[in-house]
Amino acid sequence: MRRRIIMSMLSGATLLASMLLGASPAPAAQSADPPAEFGTDWHDPVTAAPPVTKPDTRSCEVTVAQAQFRDFTPYEGSYAPPGDCGDRWSKVVLRLDGNVKGRQFDRLGYLHIGGVEIFRTSTPEPSPDGIEWSVEKDVTRYSDTLRAAQPVEMLIGNVVDGTYTGIIDVKVTLTFYAAEGTAKQATASTPDSVLTLQDGALTTPRNSERIVAEVYATGSGGGCEEYWYLTVPASAPYSCEADSGPYREVQIKVDGQLAGIAEPFPTVWTGGWSNPFLWYVIPGPRAFDIKPIEYDLTPFAGLLNDGRPHRIDVSVVGVPEGQSGWSAPVNVLVWQDAKKEHVSGALTEVKAGTLANSSTYTPGSEHRLDTEGSHRLTVAGYVDTSHGRVKTTVSRELANTSVHRWTDGENTDGLKATWTDDETVTVDGRGPAAVTRTQRTYTMDGTTTLGADDRLRTVLTLGDRAAVDEKRGGRRTAWSRLDDTYAGDTTYTANAPRDQRHAVGTTRERYRLYGSAGCYDRTLATVQGVLTEDRSGC
Repeated sequence: MRRRIIMSMLSGATLLASMLLGASPAPAAQSADPPAEFGTDWHDPVTAAPPVTKPDTRSCEVTVAQAQFRDFTPYEGSYAPPGDCGDRWSKVVLRLDGNVKGRQFDRLGYLHIGGVEIFRTSTPEPSPDGIEWSVEKDVTRYSDTLRAAQPVEMLIGNVVDGTYTGIIDVKVTLTFYAAEGTAKQATASTPDSVLTLQDGALTTPRNSERIVAEVYATGSGGGCEEYWYLTVPASAPYSCEADSGPYREVQIKVDGQLAGIAEPFPTVWTGGWSNPFLWYVIPGPRAFDIKPIEYDLTPFAGLLNDGRPHRIDVSVVGVPEGQSGWSAPVNVLVWQDAKKEHVSGALTEVKAGTLANSSTYTPGSEHRLDTEGSHRLTVAGYVDTSHGRVKTTVSRELANTSVHRWTDGENTDGLKATWTDDETVTVDGRGPAAVTRTQRTYTMDGTTTLGADDRLRTVLTLGDRAAVDEKRGGRRTAWSRLDDTYAGDTTYTANAPRDQRHAVGTTRERYRLYGSAGCYDRTLATVQGVLTEDRSGC
């Protein structure tokens, strides 16, 4: 299948607490008797991810942005904190409500408050009759930013013309829940400061005792980095080239020294894999709520706390030199020692393994590219706080394996890939050492085939999994398991007007999250755009 087909469909587009976010619950299934093929309308987009849990306290709602996006002009406005819910909140929930109709690509968007990126999202592709959708996100971690009046900037870059008619209409609100009663306890884990880089530099408060950087890394904006996992070296006959193949790694450096590594999540936008019919009702994991990569920079706190600016750089390994397509804005979350003006310390270890990245091309009637990549990093340091010396060690191990198969002309194009990102954070200070291990696994297994009759079929399974275990003194104190699996199989006639595509397809998502804090399990299924199953239970 020629890559131009894919390009024509693409566009610019602990755990239990942080992952309980997603679109609002769907209504019950509309019909058990779906049509023979997709029509001009279908069920509004919905995900199986759980809604944000809300405390039973007083609440106040503030509208942050309300705009129609028809070009690349940002919405600019202002934000003021609510007056009736205090300045300490047990939870702050962002909600986006959107609607669009006609014909439009998926689009990538962001929301900045006071220069802090608090939300990154992409949009669904609409039906001719129009769709509505909503997304919720827990943004309590940005409370420091939200306590003062701030400028607001939001952009969902869009193109509206004689062909692409969809105007994206959105409203974003923040709901603040007062810290009352037992809900006061939730405020303790909220960062004291939320910082952004100034000309690429970071200056932390001198009493910082914990520092976490978050990077909203997305490969998008058209071009091959939008589906970086399918790129191949120039030696192979394929329409998307990258000298080092498809391995990607997001790195963060402090003053030029490697400080963190991570696997990017292989997000599939709602026009992805040549087949928007896969995503009309159920988007791929994380497509509407793009989660940032987190790096624990606490081992560098002793260095960063000298009161001077320090250079922070984020880069993506594997991107061809000079090629655009990645966005990686940075926020820095800081917890401060209220009883000490200056928290001193030192960086004691930076041990980076050799970055392994190899792609082997095998020619034939079915071309094949086998890729293996891996990397390890351990950083350690200590801070001398008002409650004693605390040593933090962060170890991270990445691995990626993939097999990419395609035929001449790319009429058949398939990928089977697995990414793992294992991280262990050990905090050794007062009392027994606390150890948190997070094992992340992302999977993609799919094939797109274009037949002689121009019938294009895509069969695809995506997986987003994580296992978190927390221990203190060798005893497990908390644990959670996430398994978000999407599966779709849709077919339509390519190179035909919209009303002549005769599309059919099924999609399914099951989102399971369980552990010491409870259980959530929801399954959605669709046939020809009709929601045929919406089942919950543990």
